[in-house]
Parts: sequence; C-alpha cells; structure tokens
Amino acid sequence: MDRLLPTVIVIVVLLGIFTLMYRSWRKRSKRDSGIVAGYPVPSGSDKVVAVARGYYVATTPRDTPLERLFIPGLGFRARAEITATDAGVTLDLTGSNSVFVPYAAIDILTPATWAIDRVVETDGLMLLGWQLPPAAATLTSPAEPGRSVDSYFRIIDPSERVRLVDAIRSIAAGAIGSADRDESEV
Repeated sequence: MDRLLPTVIVIVVLLGIFTLMYRSWRKRSKRDSGIVAGYPVPSGSDKVVAVARGYYVATTPRDTPLERLFIPGLGFRARAEITATDAGVTLDLTGSNSVFVPYAAIDILTPATWAIDRVVETDGLMLLGWQLPPAAATLTSPAEPGRSVDSYFRIIDPSERVRLVDAIRSIAAGAIGSADRDESEV
C-alpha cells in the first residue's frame, strides 16, 4: 500500500503529459495541413549533378528556428537522399513523396550546428533555406506566399556533402544569400 499512491500519481502525471503532447501535435498538424511541400517537378529529364545521402532533421519557419513545421512529406525525421539536378533540388525522404525545390526558390545554403532538438559538431548540419510555393497560402494555414523556411540535413559522407554543396552553389549562384547567417562554405 505504501507504493500505491506514488504509483498512481506518476501514472496520472505521465498520462497528462502524453495527452498534452498528443493535443499539441494534432493542433500543429491541423495548423500546417494546408502547406504544400515543394513545387511541381518540371517535365523532361533533368541532368543529375550531385547526390548525397544522409538524414533529414526538420523544416522550420525562417523566423522561428525552434518550431517544427508539420508539412506533409517533411513532418518527420527520416533517411534522405538529396539530389541536385540542373533544375533544382529533389528531397527523397524514406516513407514520403519526393519534394522538389527549384533553384529560384533557394535563398540560403549554409552550415548549421543545431536544429530544434538536434545538436551536432560545429557545422555538422546543412541548412537549405527556401521559399514555399505560392499555393502554400490557404485559409487554414498561416503560410503566406513565398514564406521562407529552413530545412536541415545531416549528410554522412563529407565528400558527398562537398559535391552537393558545390553543385547547388554553382547552379544557383545568384540566388543563394546569407540572410544574416555565416556564409562560409558548408
């Protein structure tokens, strides 16, 4: 009987925490349900310039780096294959449809050390900043046409990372800026 009361208290507290977590996740998914993940893939075969494999960490609003967006296709961490073509970047995440980001929508490509709840060694993440498509604005979503978001990736092989970054920077040379971030090479 000595342990019954503390056990009940712990169970009630844990159920309360899980209920709050569930409610906040449902609220976030409802809030972001109208956001479109990426742009339509252009017709025709695009020349593959570089491919890198690693992990997708998160996508956040530009001004709120600790708030994960629940964009369909980009809502959860996953293994990722990032492909740079002559038209843009394709994000293939395990368990999701491909997301295409044209070079015209990319405005930042820089190293990062942390994203939401992931902290790695200095410059261990790649931050790809891009603009949501104009169709991202709906009545149920706070997204505005051209809203800026940041997607974070952890690329395992350093040589793949260098090839990918070089490819994106060479093709999107004029589009990528700093946005008040360090412009050092990724």
